[in-house]
Amino acid sequence: MRIAIFGSKHQKKAQVEKLFEILSENKAEIYLQEKFCIYLKEELHLQYDIAGVIKGDSFDVDLVVSIGGDGTFLRTASIIGKKNIPILGINAGRLGFLADVGEKDLEETFADVFSGNYRIEHRSQLQLSTQHKDYQGFNYALNEIAILKQDTASMITVHADINGEYLTSYEADGLIVATPTGSTAYALSVGGPVIAPTASNFVIAAVAPHSLSNRPLVVTDDCVLTLDVESRNGSFLISLDGRSNTFLTGTRLIIKKADFTLKVIKRKENTFYDTLRNKLMWGIDPRQS
Repeated sequence: MRIAIFGSKHQKKAQVEKLFEILSENKAEIYLQEKFCIYLKEELHLQYDIAGVIKGDSFDVDLVVSIGGDGTFLRTASIIGKKNIPILGINAGRLGFLADVGEKDLEETFADVFSGNYRIEHRSQLQLSTQHKDYQGFNYALNEIAILKQDTASMITVHADINGEYLTSYEADGLIVATPTGSTAYALSVGGPVIAPTASNFVIAAVAPHSLSNRPLVVTDDCVLTLDVESRNGSFLISLDGRSNTFLTGTRLIIKKADFTLKVIKRKENTFYDTLRNKLMWGIDPRQS
């Protein structure tokens, strides 16, 4: 099996060593992302026999492993792009909704992977379009697209249409359009609902809205959202899963469901509801800990 490994620069040496030990035992053909390869060699003083180094976004493997937190997972997903390669997230961060495989579960998880005993979740993504292709980079987002104020204390105004019908004008610090996957990320922090990751919906949620009546809205994912932004300083920020560009007011934004999904590997016994219960500590009384 050809496996590519992408990672962050904040790793436990023991966890990395255990991962490579498991892959070597299973005779995996290992490819390393260039920056991660340099980090392992220069910072952790680890060097392995590998099949190759991935220097850009041109590669073809059977499986991608992301080791780090959810941020690392999102960056890895953007590099996978439309390649239709499944991704497995190993958690070396904190909460970890996307990278949810812990160090203690490595052996059992890869035993399932190499035996084919796992399931694939197809996660929907968002596509950002503008008339002049203003966004520089991968214009898709697995978690959310955020429109945010920039360099000023003043709010921005976001005029929103859904399928050509006027919805409302949000006066706020920003507006978030999130996928079900992203419902447990930025959108959750502004009061949005938790949505099962394979549901056919999106969330529209304002960031610190001027009007308390502007509540998060759940829409079907076949909607096309058109946004026009007003800002006192003539510009605003667009963030796709944390990858940011500055846009000038007058730039019309069109957001819709992407025509491809991300394939995420999950163990059969690990469900989204199990992750919610454990990560958010539902049903746990801290007074009894």
